[in-house]
Amino acid sequence: MMALPVSGGGDGGGGTIADAVSGLVVLYCAIRLVRDRRRPLSRTAAVVFALPVVGIAVAAAGAASPGAGITGLVRYLQIFVLVPAAVMLLIRDRRDARLVVWSLIGLALWQGAIGVHQYVTGTGASYMGEEIRAVGTFGAADVMGMATVVSFGVVSALGLALGAGPGRQRTVAALCSLALLLPLALSFSRGAWIATAVTCGAQLALAGMRRAVKVFAVVAAASVILVGGLGVGTAMLQERISSITQVADAPDQSVTDRYTMWAAAVDMWRDQPLTGVGLKGFPDHRDGNASLALSSGSDTEGAGAAFKRQPLLSPHNMYLLILSEQGLLGLLALAGSWLALLVCGLRGLFRARRPVRGRLSPRGLDCALVACGLLTWQLVDFAYADIGGPSTALTAVLFGLGAWWALASEEAGDR
Repeated sequence: MMALPVSGGGDGGGGTIADAVSGLVVLYCAIRLVRDRRRPLSRTAAVVFALPVVGIAVAAAGAASPGAGITGLVRYLQIFVLVPAAVMLLIRDRRDARLVVWSLIGLALWQGAIGVHQYVTGTGASYMGEEIRAVGTFGAADVMGMATVVSFGVVSALGLALGAGPGRQRTVAALCSLALLLPLALSFSRGAWIATAVTCGAQLALAGMRRAVKVFAVVAAASVILVGGLGVGTAMLQERISSITQVADAPDQSVTDRYTMWAAAVDMWRDQPLTGVGLKGFPDHRDGNASLALSSGSDTEGAGAAFKRQPLLSPHNMYLLILSEQGLLGLLALAGSWLALLVCGLRGLFRARRPVRGRLSPRGLDCALVACGLLTWQLVDFAYADIGGPSTALTAVLFGLGAWWALASEEAGDR
């Protein structure tokens, strides 16, 4: 469903087909649990998934209106509790996990191909006066959608390539990872670039430094060919990359808006440090806490959509969004559950790397690298983005895959 064009221009208002399907997945999982009459979660998994519920419920009770509280409660439970738990329980073994991973890669290749076509034909979202920004099927209102999906594909493919699976699978995965670097670059998404670079570096280090050096050499050569030899978006890409280091000296308006909203979120938290201002409360309290440096919104245009002024309704930082709306209680609960998943996943990864009879264990190293890599990417990206938009449902699948490796992979087979 994530491969289909987003209806309504991708403005993020209301649910999507993918959200509806994720609800059916949860319902199907519940029916299976009742039919099989088995305990669904281990004690550790129950604690990890119960932690976010506490902060979310308290923040929902403190929302400005019952409607906002219920809407926010359902959304947070969908993304961080219900769908991840369902995905974790429905993945039976490593073969199922690899099927999910290859599906992510296939979706990324599809969206990336559309994005490259948008750049070449000038039919993408508007960027610096030209309709060249690659956004896939997500539209100009969700410019992070394709970048997120493609980043998931890069991380997933690199994890499979670095694993101990069949040589053909590793070769195909490596080629997919390299191919996805082009649409990722053409997304002009600085946050996705940073998160992908950090995650891929971590994956390479965890897989072994000798292999890391080889992969770095291949990526460097490919970058030279694409940018230096073929001149793929040289001027604009260089300007976009250089803007990452200019966030303090000469920030553009988007960076200024982000810093202003971050400061506003911190001020909201100071007013209500324990429980925050309530779910969906950031837009209502934004103007009372933001400085005059904040613009009225961001301009969106292109990719089949007319010009539109998008209001800035979130701080574009998941940690600060939780802190402002749910307070310390919500941040510790949600971030604590994410950190627990990552720590448990890394423990499983180190177990998978233990030598067996002098050789690297083939048992799930590729799944470990993918699961830990996706979790790392999301936690890094949350420093520059938050939930919202049609691509959010995929975040729930990511957490479910990470939860399966971290909490349930020991019970799965070695296939």
